[in-house]
Amino acid sequence: MRRIVATALLVPLLSILAACQHTPAASAGRYSTGGDPADDPCARVVSAIGYADLLLKPRGQEDGQYFEDAVLGRLAEARGITLQYGPALPDSLAPAVKEVEAATAGLSRADVPRARQVELLKKYRAATDRIKAGCA
Repeated sequence: MRRIVATALLVPLLSILAACQHTPAASAGRYSTGGDPADDPCARVVSAIGYADLLLKPRGQEDGQYFEDAVLGRLAEARGITLQYGPALPDSLAPAVKEVEAATAGLSRADVPRARQVELLKKYRAATDRIKAGCA
């Protein structure tokens, strides 16, 4: 009976220890799933921007944007894709990449005050416009 109990306790413990040995994706420079390192960086970043844009109010209506969980999630995804693929974009886009990273650091969190979210959204849009133009 003791052997069965010991085995029953040991199996989950070994699973936990094995899981702890895996490097988290973010610490390895991977912030998204489903991508291939050989993917075109411009295509990946512009696609992520477009996907986030689907939930954003039209340009000029940022003051009316509702920052629900779905919006925050899409902006967090755009952040992850930009962190992963942004460094491989043309050097001329490096300032815009940094601006997207900075803006989405706040836009992907629910605890940021609304006025700050609106301000960051405007900065995000200006930076993503430069990335889309530079990748065209």
